[in-house]
Amino acid sequence: MKIIVLGAGQVGSTVAQSLASEDNDVTVVDTNPARLQALEDSTDLRTITGPASYPEVLRAAGAEDCDMIIAATNSDETNIVAIQIAYTLYRTPAKIARIRSHEYTSEKNLFNNEHIPIDVIISPEQLITDHIRRIIEHPGAIQVLDFARGAVRMVGVEVQPGAPMAGLALSRLPDLLGDMETRVMAVYRGDEVIIPTGSTVILEEDNVFFLGERKHTAVVMSQFHHDNVPNKRVMIAGGGNIGQLLARKLERHYRVKIIEAREDRAIELASQLTSSMVLNGDVADQEMLIEEGIQQMDVFCALTNDDEANILSAMLAKRMGARKIMSLINRPAYVELVERNIIDVAISPQQITIGALLTLIRRGDVVAVHSLRRGAAEALEGVAHGDKETSMLVGRTIGEIKLPKSANIGVVVRGKDVLIGHHDLVIEPEDHLIVLITDKQQIGDVEKLFQVSVTFV
Repeated sequence: MKIIVLGAGQVGSTVAQSLASEDNDVTVVDTNPARLQALEDSTDLRTITGPASYPEVLRAAGAEDCDMIIAATNSDETNIVAIQIAYTLYRTPAKIARIRSHEYTSEKNLFNNEHIPIDVIISPEQLITDHIRRIIEHPGAIQVLDFARGAVRMVGVEVQPGAPMAGLALSRLPDLLGDMETRVMAVYRGDEVIIPTGSTVILEEDNVFFLGERKHTAVVMSQFHHDNVPNKRVMIAGGGNIGQLLARKLERHYRVKIIEAREDRAIELASQLTSSMVLNGDVADQEMLIEEGIQQMDVFCALTNDDEANILSAMLAKRMGARKIMSLINRPAYVELVERNIIDVAISPQQITIGALLTLIRRGDVVAVHSLRRGAAEALEGVAHGDKETSMLVGRTIGEIKLPKSANIGVVVRGKDVLIGHHDLVIEPEDHLIVLITDKQQIGDVEKLFQVSVTFV
């Protein structure tokens, strides 16, 4: 595909690099020449310097014949104007925009080809908030991903010492679960990824990713992480857009405290939130953290706009007794330093956002994409179409499908039925297949499986 990415910030750069690595023709537009040069030096793509909403800049970027524009600048208004101009002048087929302000996204009839022609709106703040909320709802989880409109979940969990499955082969898992079925998709042991078989022995501190029906999630998790006491108290460091959204989502079911450094913003939050306690102060103030009961907190979320402040406050919260630590971290190098040893869950805005974008550009009928392990792996949900003559999936058992070595079909959703992907399960038209690919270089091979071809035999 020929794709233009507007904005070379953290989200735009990550998206552009990911798309370029998959042999798309990518052009990035930004006003910062140094940022663009760094992208050109590290990635095979083209760059254009200039304001993203200017017609001549869009023309120079190739908007006249591009397949898709992704407007990901830090300005909602720039993104909106750029998409409007691209559609008015060139009738760009696919138009995606990053829109952060709730004032825009709450207007249901604003975005369509008759008004503002944005096909898909991506709101990183909303995606990040939902990501954090799912983890808080599942004590012990390091990642929780929804598929099949929420009927199926993939959960990543760190194996605790003393957990029922610690030290056992995966062939023993059905004995512990009884009639419940699940599929362990991957096991990460340090930097090593293991595509599991029945003989794979689960060790303490392994990160296990399993897939199954949503209603079974808690029971399956308890086999790997037995300390599943429900979370009740949550402290949020940072009252920006994400902090506010998260507090609003949680406050009906949890006791929430939110710390905000700016007094005017703290007053604003207090007026907008219902039951959350809003505190005006420094997130790294030890005395305040003690006074507000940090040692009794089930979850501490560091969500300021400053990586260093997030890491420092997370370190303090962990040392002072908070049970689970989550931190928003933009710089990948920082994640490598602090994850596991200091922070239980490092939240990457770029990787969460890119999953939503990749769903829209995957070939074949791919309806959901999630990025795992800081972008090294990907889980996707695709729909099988055609028949045995035109499809590489339909009419074949899972054991007969020619999957790349790093790919694993975990679940097949057929109507309202959730079927575990056993090797003798025959794929039918319109089945939804949920696949984990641990080597991102093989994603293209998986995409081809979901394409229907009149020449395929």
